[in-house]
Amino acid sequence: MARQPQDLLHLLTRAERLAARRIQSVLDAFGCSVDAWRVLDLLSGDEGRNMTSLAEDAALPAPTLTKIVDQLVDQNLVFRRVDPADRRRVLAQLTPRGLRRRRELSRAVRAEWGPSVPGLTEDEEDQLLPLLGRLSGALAAGSDREGTTTTTAGNPVGRAR
Repeated sequence: MARQPQDLLHLLTRAERLAARRIQSVLDAFGCSVDAWRVLDLLSGDEGRNMTSLAEDAALPAPTLTKIVDQLVDQNLVFRRVDPADRRRVLAQLTPRGLRRRRELSRAVRAEWGPSVPGLTEDEEDQLLPLLGRLSGALAAGSDREGTTTTTAGNPVGRAR
């Protein structure tokens, strides 16, 4: 039987939703959403991130990201500053409290998730991750030719500004 594109999409969507549901059950104890957790994780570097790249990597439309970052700013987990390299851009960065919260959330998720993807051997996970990375890259390249920005998760989000 020939494989159909919708078969892959169905399996990827189901896996993502089940994984997100499992992680959300852990994050509920902290009053945090999966999307906010992703943003905190993406901001773990020292330099801060511009909103455009953050929206792309978080697989979120720009308005949704802005709303999440606003909430994180209100909680004193994130602050915004002008990008010294391009004063028209804004960088988001973790506060010291945000860094502690990110570590706390990561520990809790790891405790639930375990050392590897549930249901997969370490070898299977080692095979899966590069394949998903290649798929994301191929989908991004295809969408970029069509004039939309594609996130690392392969979700078209339009042009974030």
